[in-house]
Amino acid sequence: MGALAHFIEREGVATTSISLVREHSEVMNPPRALWVSFYLGRPFGVPDDPDFQRDVLRAALDLLPSLSEHGIVDYPVDAPQASFSDTWACPVAFAPPESDTVAARLRAEVQGLAPWWRETHRARGRTAVGGSGPIAGADVPAHAETLAALLAAVAEGAPLDRVPEAGAGVAWGHPMPYLLRHVAQDLRSYYQEAVVAQPGALAEAQAPSHRALNDWIFNQTALGEAIFEVGRRLTETGDARLRVLRFWMVPEGYWPDADPPVIGPAVTDRMALADSANALLRGGG
Repeated sequence: MGALAHFIEREGVATTSISLVREHSEVMNPPRALWVSFYLGRPFGVPDDPDFQRDVLRAALDLLPSLSEHGIVDYPVDAPQASFSDTWACPVAFAPPESDTVAARLRAEVQGLAPWWRETHRARGRTAVGGSGPIAGADVPAHAETLAALLAAVAEGAPLDRVPEAGAGVAWGHPMPYLLRHVAQDLRSYYQEAVVAQPGALAEAQAPSHRALNDWIFNQTALGEAIFEVGRRLTETGDARLRVLRFWMVPEGYWPDADPPVIGPAVTDRMALADSANALLRGGG
């Protein structure tokens, strides 16, 4: 949002935003940002507390008249006790894969989660899967297998600049390599939606937090391993624009290797890099 705020302000519209990761905001230097110490995905605190949420919103809007230059202001109050837990383990047991390749293990996971994803979809009637492109026949588990095959193909060496054979024939909504970001996010959504309907449904007070779900995906699944392998391939190109893409695919704090910031002190024109990365990732070269 910090980068988007710069583009909007270029057109003469004042902006304010809420920051959940202060380090990101310090790098992007947004026109105005309210930093909050809440969990990722919950910029206004916790559900069903409208008074607290309105106070956070007012604090963010108050930055419009009070800040005359770029700045980050700390929200002084912690969120009320959250209705989720970081101490959580997925009880779904995955069937042994046909072989020890990333592709086989990822396919086994996707297939093993299919019954649970269908349970969640029956209860909710909606899904967040679909950012990578339209889903033929709305068969999300079958589409997830296609997504997994594409991601695994790139993890195992397929070219970064064109759709691999595993994804040929699908009406993808984005060009390569930008498509990789949406494929990874669709698979993460599929996994997260599936475990909502896990065996022995948890009480609300025990539901897994965003952090717990990310810990599971990036530390315990073949999906996390595949995303890391794609990230390493993007990093090894030496192209700062592709490292921006990796930065979008792997949440803050989960990249396993020591690595300098994507946009570090050596970058003198951060907005120029953002413009260049945006052009490349959207197929503009």
